[in-house]
Amino acid sequence: MIQTTFMAKQGSIERKWYVLDGRGKVLGRLAAEAARILRGKHKPTFTPHLDTGDHVIIINAKDVVLTGKKLERKMYTRHSNYPGGLKQVLYKKLMAERPELAVRLAVEGMLPHNRLGRKMARKLKVYRGENHPHEAQKPQAWTFGERQKGVGLNG
Repeated sequence: MIQTTFMAKQGSIERKWYVLDGRGKVLGRLAAEAARILRGKHKPTFTPHLDTGDHVIIINAKDVVLTGKKLERKMYTRHSNYPGGLKQVLYKKLMAERPELAVRLAVEGMLPHNRLGRKMARKLKVYRGENHPHEAQKPQAWTFGERQKGVGLNG
């Protein structure tokens, strides 16, 4: 008997919506879980060259925590591509003014850095507080470390 590797087809991909609550969660761990869902690695139909992932809504981005002294020492750096265009902001200021950006950058940094990763990143929605405008999609609450049925050795 010949064993074949399953490859998902573009038309057969089903997408769900999940809500991740950032209250009290460590930024990197929250971002890793969100990237895993966006990429589709939590599904048995994961295919590396296709976007098989689900939509992710992250709420309470303002309550995400950074461990150690990262809040005082870590810098968000960007450059305008003009001479002298380097801008640096401490994460303490970034988390106070734009926590959505800090969470989005952490998640996007864990996705592939190509057009497939950009397509996955469009399915990420980040909100500062509890409220989000995606109730019509009937999002499900995600519990961290969750696995779907049929995944793993014991089914």
